[in-house]
Amino acid sequence: MTFRAGLVAVVGRPNTGKSTLVNALVGRKVTIVSDKSQTTRRSVRGVLNEEHLQVVFTDTPGFHKPRNPLGRRLNDAVASAVEGADAVIQVVDAAAGVGRGDAFVYASQVAGVGGQRLCAVNKIDRVRHRDLVPQLQAAADLGPFDEIVPVSARRGTGVDELTRLVAAAMPEGPALYPPDATTDQPLEEQVAEIVREKALALMREEVPHSVAVTVEELQPEDGLVRIEALVLVERESQKGIVIGKGGATLKAIGTSAREELEVLLGKKVFLSLRVKVLRDWQRDPRALDRLGL
Repeated sequence: MTFRAGLVAVVGRPNTGKSTLVNALVGRKVTIVSDKSQTTRRSVRGVLNEEHLQVVFTDTPGFHKPRNPLGRRLNDAVASAVEGADAVIQVVDAAAGVGRGDAFVYASQVAGVGGQRLCAVNKIDRVRHRDLVPQLQAAADLGPFDEIVPVSARRGTGVDELTRLVAAAMPEGPALYPPDATTDQPLEEQVAEIVREKALALMREEVPHSVAVTVEELQPEDGLVRIEALVLVERESQKGIVIGKGGATLKAIGTSAREELEVLLGKKVFLSLRVKVLRDWQRDPRALDRLGL
């Protein structure tokens, strides 16, 4: 039987559920998820391997009108993922409503795609059936998609149908990654993202956008893995918020992250977190370079 393999870019405005959908399509967690906008800061590839098929899904940052150098780089990452993709899935949010932001994404990133163009109308579990039809029509009005698929990435509804459509669009050719690969993220980056995900879950207002995480040391030892990570913020006031009263917030971040890291690494983890101010790093191209953004 012919082997098929290809690249699929998953795009959309912020908070449409792209990361949750990529995790559902791959069948395991490959990218972090939160309810904060701009959670995804890098294009993360998740690999679906089946007997005669390999699909590489690229989770991309939410496409938006940028307000700083970081925002411009995030949009560049989306454009880079779309370029050369064999198919593009635009994810829209049925619960929030399909609107101008989605039209901006379609016109900027999807309209010029030469491969398969699919639209995943996500979060249908949060919409009454009679309210879903207008959202499906609004998605169709964005532009000429090859298929429009209602899905709930959180519950898995419609994911199999979307996978079937993607698989049919993949070109014949050899696998792009080894058959046991699930992501292209280096281990240090996976660790940093897990720590950031746990921080995002506890932060409010402007603080989540100002948090970045770098891994300073990842060292296997007898029976455990020692990890030292740095949580970066932009202002001194944010440092206090991340640490919390008596260090309680930072401890909660570490506890939650360590539990997931032990599952990922299959070993006990000693996790040490420190908080440091890197002033206005989102607006500093040199800082963005150092952070790999």
